Amino acid sequence: MTRRLVPAALAAALLAAPGSSVWAGPPTEQLRDRIDRVVKVLEEPALKKDAKTTDRRATLRTIANEIFDFAEISQRSLGRHWQARTPPEREEFVALFGDLLERTYVSKIESYSGERVAYAGEMVDGDQATVRTRIITKQGTEVPVDYRMFQRDGRWRVFDVNIEGVSLVANYRTQFNAIIVRSSYQDLVTKLKAKQDEGAGSKDTGRRRVESP
Repeated sequence: MTRRLVPAALAAALLAAPGSSVWAGPPTEQLRDRIDRVVKVLEEPALKKDAKTTDRRATLRTIANEIFDFAEISQRSLGRHWQARTPPEREEFVALFGDLLERTYVSKIESYSGERVAYAGEMVDGDQATVRTRIITKQGTEVPVDYRMFQRDGRWRVFDVNIEGVSLVANYRTQFNAIIVRSSYQDLVTKLKAKQDEGAGSKDTGRRRVESP
């Protein structure tokens, strides 16, 4: 799956109507519960109004933060370069990358067009689990999407997503490593800040901008 299609497929999974479930334990049920909340937000008549765009997107981002552990995703996506970062650099990177992911998902979620999802089962190994789903498009095509989750403080949260066998984290790790090796870590930060500025130029999506040092 191409980089462009990854956010769209993720958004489709988050918005899909309830589907079949082979077996559902706590990881699947917690994921399904948050997906149901996303659907309710999008179906709420009052929140569909243009005047409520900021409120709607802020609510969606709050739910996204309950589904995804953006700090864990950020660390895994930066890979071996994470260890060389100072605490302030790590905090800045998580804020920038998390902002990019959240804005991308919210924008795709709002353009949802009726895909469905089937829950195909889960595998639990200690404090980690994989929830298998299949996105079913309106044309009948099935796209396998597996959520990798871990448990912390009684909650299951996503730290990676595999779409058609392609890992979201591995995809970003390859991109980030190429930029750092070819140029520098600071160049990567500059690019992420440019993406944030692009988002700031559109309608507000409910997240505060990270100021440059």
